[in-house]
Amino acid sequence: MSGAPELAGQTVVVIGGSSGMGLETARRARTEGADVVLVGRNADRLAAAAHDVGARSTAAFDVTDFERLGKFFDSLPGRIDHIMVTSGGPYYPRLSEIDFDKARQNFESEVAMPLQIARHAKSKVRPGGTLIFMSGTGGRSPGASPLVATFTAGLPALTRSLAVELAPVRVNLIAAGFVDTPLSAAILGDQLEARREQLRRILPIHRVVGPADVAALAVHLMTNTALTGATFDIDGGQQLVQECP
Repeated sequence: MSGAPELAGQTVVVIGGSSGMGLETARRARTEGADVVLVGRNADRLAAAAHDVGARSTAAFDVTDFERLGKFFDSLPGRIDHIMVTSGGPYYPRLSEIDFDKARQNFESEVAMPLQIARHAKSKVRPGGTLIFMSGTGGRSPGASPLVATFTAGLPALTRSLAVELAPVRVNLIAAGFVDTPLSAAILGDQLEARREQLRRILPIHRVVGPADVAALAVHLMTNTALTGATFDIDGGQQLVQECP
């Protein structure tokens, strides 16, 4: 083994790269020799993240603005090697509580946005490069919100379909359980530490999954050229423990 950086000379675009799993993936890609381009909504957070990891460039905009998304991809010089998509946020209403305006916005970020990115990836990502989407495992529970259950079931099928249509660009999906990110902290508030303690106690790995775990998997998907059309769970065994929602 040479020990050479596995992404040397390559360019990784991280959509949702200003914090959490996206930022950690950018950091991991940089350690493997890649140039990174960070995309996010908040210009200040994006600038801080870019300084943190030494990003080549940034673009601050809402990726559900599909006209602006197209201009971003058009502005990229030449081909890129990998796209990682972590943007989008959860919307967990019960059926009786669904706000259909919010549901349509959620559809834009969970389904329409991946499709738009895939269309651009077909011409912008080099053959053998990767497009990686993020999803979750919580929607597999029978008690999950109907919207979450729908998107959780649909994205693996979308990934398989795109892996065929975009070939030889490779398409994969990372399905995460609870990951200890700033978004998780914002959702749970003062319940965060109790959740961490519960997971440390009952997960088979006896610790909480963090952004670095997801980043390691994402970079592996970029470098292992035999992987496409698959969904990779990363939840520390969360689905194996009935007491853990």
